[in-house]
Amino acid sequence: MKRNMIRGPLALILTTLIIAHPHSAASQMMRSCAGRSEVVSFLDKNFAEKLTAVGLINQNAILEVYAAESGTWTLIITDVHGVSCLLLSGDSWETIPALPGLHT
Repeated sequence: MKRNMIRGPLALILTTLIIAHPHSAASQMMRSCAGRSEVVSFLDKNFAEKLTAVGLINQNAILEVYAAESGTWTLIITDVHGVSCLLLSGDSWETIPALPGLHT
């Protein structure tokens, strides 16, 4: 229940951040949403970003993080119709290995 109360304001904040501070990947795409294969191809071709993490948002969408060895990253949401929208992007991505004994 608490998680659902956070989703509404979080979506508003994320949308505001995208509009206020677009990343070069977002600005190079003529639109913020496209077919998933088109978005994935764009991220690979222009930034060498590969799928790094994925999570289920609900029954209708998944969240995907694409990152490159250079440190650039892009967060997208893909719906059940195969439409992906750029949500956030930035620099200095770091992958942190799981430490033994710290599983929750």
